[in-house]
Amino acid sequence: MAYVSRRALCTTGATAALACVLGLAGCNGGNASGTDAASGSSAGSAASASGDVTTMTSGTLTFATSPDYPPFENLENGEYVGLDMDLGRAIAEELGLECEYTNIDFDGIVPAIVAGGQADAGLSGISITPEREEQVDFSDPYYVDNQAVAVMSSNADITEDNATDALNQEGVKIAVQSGSTGEAFAAENFPNAELVSFPNFTDAFAAVNSGQAVAVCGNSAVVQQMLSGAYTDLHTVYTSATGEEYAIAVSKDNPELLAAINEAIATLQEDGTLDELIAKNMG
Repeated sequence: MAYVSRRALCTTGATAALACVLGLAGCNGGNASGTDAASGSSAGSAASASGDVTTMTSGTLTFATSPDYPPFENLENGEYVGLDMDLGRAIAEELGLECEYTNIDFDGIVPAIVAGGQADAGLSGISITPEREEQVDFSDPYYVDNQAVAVMSSNADITEDNATDALNQEGVKIAVQSGSTGEAFAAENFPNAELVSFPNFTDAFAAVNSGQAVAVCGNSAVVQQMLSGAYTDLHTVYTSATGEEYAIAVSKDNPELLAAINEAIATLQEDGTLDELIAKNMG
């Protein structure tokens, strides 16, 4: 079963994924101030190029994010950085709004959008899945990614040649992010393994590094980013072209905001801003 949602691979690597996504839609990110948005603000209407949109705080577009997923979202010295973060800022600017972010564990973002009161939309490498589409509406996709599995480079038992079988064994612990498509992918493709779920993807990587798990499963672009950064002692042994589409989650009760976000994404793609942000964040 192919997952259409939180990260896919048109060929291999971020460059191929970027080329694929350009045919789909735009991808940019953002935060105006780098500070968390306040929850529980009064609703207000803001004028945009698409007409009036209703936001939680008048004049501000607040995104829920889990900033532990570089190169899409991360916190560096208290500042929100990454492709999604730049995208959010660019969308807000197109709509004539300020951009703010509020931190929510990834598996709580969609429920928070459904419940309302914490954010106007979810922007956090969220893949479109049938289950999520039952709860929220999604913008046009802005990035496509795949799934990948990494293990310690010193692990001689699990290699690229035997990964499919070696990972699907009793006693093998695979670290995943709770609520992610990586968790769903590992559960379906390695049913005999034991999944160890963490609220943050960085914790899943740390679990492999510390011996709490044998492998980590997640979206390919993020796995590669982790391997080139803090976890150079791991390497990829398995990749699956799941073709997941990242999009922004919006409440089903706010179709005007969804339409405005889609219009902004289209504009950012047409004027080349999307390409620039992809190049900046993905290399």
